[in-house]
Amino acid sequence: MDTSESSTTDPGSAPDTAAPPRRGWRRWAMDTRPLSIPAYRRLWTSTIVTAVGSQLTAVAVPKQIYDITHSSAWVGYASLAGLVPMVAFALWGGAVADTVDRRKLLLVTNSGIAVTSLLFWAQAVTGLDSVVVLMVLLALQQAFFGLNSPARNASIARLVPAGQLPAANALGSTVMQTGLVAGPLLAGVLIPVIGLPELYLIDAVALCVTVWAVFRLPALPPLGAVAARRAGMREIAAGFRYISRHKVLLLSFLADIVAMVLGMPRALFPQLAAQTYHSYGEGLALGVLFAGIPVGAVLGGLFSGVFSRARRHGWMVIGAVVGWGVAIAGSGLSGNLWVALAFLAAAGVADMVSMVFRGAILLSAATDEMRGRMQGVFTVVVAGGPRLADVLHGTAGSVFGPRAAVAGGGALVVVVMLALAAAVPALRRYRI
Repeated sequence: MDTSESSTTDPGSAPDTAAPPRRGWRRWAMDTRPLSIPAYRRLWTSTIVTAVGSQLTAVAVPKQIYDITHSSAWVGYASLAGLVPMVAFALWGGAVADTVDRRKLLLVTNSGIAVTSLLFWAQAVTGLDSVVVLMVLLALQQAFFGLNSPARNASIARLVPAGQLPAANALGSTVMQTGLVAGPLLAGVLIPVIGLPELYLIDAVALCVTVWAVFRLPALPPLGAVAARRAGMREIAAGFRYISRHKVLLLSFLADIVAMVLGMPRALFPQLAAQTYHSYGEGLALGVLFAGIPVGAVLGGLFSGVFSRARRHGWMVIGAVVGWGVAIAGSGLSGNLWVALAFLAAAGVADMVSMVFRGAILLSAATDEMRGRMQGVFTVVVAGGPRLADVLHGTAGSVFGPRAAVAGGGALVVVVMLALAAAVPALRRYRI
């Protein structure tokens, strides 16, 4: 085996501690060992609040833009306005996270996101009704998020032992997926009762919880001689060279790109609801389709104990991406809404497994001085892949029909992932 592609003990990782094996039904339940670590527990607990709060703003911004313009095109332009700064600042933020105390960077960026939420509230409560202001604030918010995300994710390996990284990723991903389900539902209930401005205010208050949790973290300065390094284009380029030299990292990114770009069918859900599943009620069908994958991901997280102790992380990623492709193809072939829901939920479980082990590989296979930049690229891939999928699937759906496009995309995921796994053995060989 190529030792450069196998897991090593990183001096920047938290020390591992032995734990007695869990028996019976507890082997299937979520592995909560990382919550016994106070610093990680604070960070995770704050995520519970912000996972829902952030979704309130994610619903409120497009709703307010549509109310002002009565144009879905402007909602799409706003999404692009947020994507561009997020990508740029995530790449730069990864380099920054490798050169400064990550705790301080998290304090600054979380505070910036909270202030932006307050500005969202201020423009809404004053009735400004300016799409330009909303797009500027969205760009600012996503820039702060781009700076924040790499530092937050890279910090986990300094707080949690390497053997518990899959469990920590499962805990965090489950909370975020729960927020994707509960946040929009809560927003739909609250908008008619309290109005849009208060949604922004709730998010701002929730972010204060995160700022306090980060304040209570230990210092997370760069290790050793890297403290003197500056963050710039050279450091960003060094991160990409690092990925190209470590094939297991490159394959982990490619696995997510394959799954999301070829197999994320959300752009076709409205067409499927209107044409294929209209007999169930278009509104019900649309809600069921959008909820399927997040609900499956939450269920996968709740029962993550069955896979969080696996050691062959590479095979877990390969199997999860192939399982995602099979499930997506199955949903496209189904003419029954509830069968399609079952396939989408299965895809959500596979996506959770993939997220857990890709995250663990990024944190364990990269050294601490590179983790920020790896997480910066990870943020770009996770955010950009589904948006590219929207374009690809939307085009394919208009040409071949929505069901054929969904089924074909899932089949392509299986073929391309198996081909990559066969061609490059680094991911197959990776284990901890």
